[in-house]
Amino acid sequence: MAKKTVASLQDGTREGRSYTKVIKMVKSPKTGAYIFDEQMVPNDKVQDFFKK
Repeated sequence: MAKKTVASLQDGTREGRSYTKVIKMVKSPKTGAYIFDEQMVPNDKVQDFFKK
């Protein structure tokens, strides 16, 4: 049976719920095409991720 991705973040505690997967669409400087920037960030840093 396959492991769930979320289960690996928790490590037996509820620490996995303190992170959020954020996705931002960014225009590539080389080609001009849009790419997606995906990261797992702490919940209190989500707004900072979208500001940069």
